[in-house]
Amino acid sequence: MQIHQTSILLAPESNQLRFLPEGPISHGNHGFSWVAIQHAEDIACGSLNLYDWDSRSNTNFKLPGRPGFAFPTERDEVFVAGIERQVMLVNIATGEHSVLSDEIDQNVENTIINDGIPFSEGILFGAKDLEFQTPKAGLYFWRASDRKLILLRDDQICSNGKIITGSGNHKTLLDIDTPTQKVVRYTLDVEAGTLSEVEVVLDLTHLDIFPDGMVATPDGKSVIIAFYNPHAAQYGVARQFNLASGAVEAEWRCDRAPRVTCPLLLNTTDGVKLILTTATEVMDREMFESHPNSGCLFVGDTSFDSTPVDYRFTSEQLGI
Repeated sequence: MQIHQTSILLAPESNQLRFLPEGPISHGNHGFSWVAIQHAEDIACGSLNLYDWDSRSNTNFKLPGRPGFAFPTERDEVFVAGIERQVMLVNIATGEHSVLSDEIDQNVENTIINDGIPFSEGILFGAKDLEFQTPKAGLYFWRASDRKLILLRDDQICSNGKIITGSGNHKTLLDIDTPTQKVVRYTLDVEAGTLSEVEVVLDLTHLDIFPDGMVATPDGKSVIIAFYNPHAAQYGVARQFNLASGAVEAEWRCDRAPRVTCPLLLNTTDGVKLILTTATEVMDREMFESHPNSGCLFVGDTSFDSTPVDYRFTSEQLGI
């Protein structure tokens, strides 16, 4: 196993931006966007952030609620975002927003949208129970061809890392529902809007840390998973697992930041880098004092030559 020591890329001055950073995704040729899902335990709103790689600077945009994801589109100023229980279009230049779908988790209470992934046929995303206890949150497919929201499962607790691969009508979905500590595989039938039976790909229940965000390696043979550690630890980790054998191939360590939430493989002028978000969520003052890098964004080296860029929705798909 290869071990990589990461370094701090961004140390937010605001504690609000450190609380729950997630969802980094490449943005144009110069950096990436990420979301601060919630600005504090008692603040029910968050923000969208743009990090510029060349200038090493971050720009923050307030959002009308708690975002689970925000994806760039072919229009630089427009993002598709999952906020609270709505999928929305957000224009960061004007501050305007409009609803694409408001049908999420209509039959349950105390859930909000969480992690998702864009692909050519739409968005695959899930929700989470805010108490992290009850399997009642939805797993959804927002289909771009008819802008229809399809409920795939209604038994998620905290829906997190997702990978979509394949071409044509049938896609392969890798998915994490964090408290289960498993990576599972489905076949998604895009036209029918259905999932196949579930198959466990990685069983991580022997660990005392929890799988959160996930990204595929460029060759598709492995996945890199960010692990959320609720306990004190010298460092937080993201690990690369071979999908065929389950072997751990590499580990990235974030010094004094145990709660690693999401990974991103980013093409840069310095090669392919691994970006990792970390959080201070429900961390008391004493623990933060001994883990002062929590809530920072980290960067680490990789051995990859290049990585595919995340999908960008067209104006036609979004009806704008």
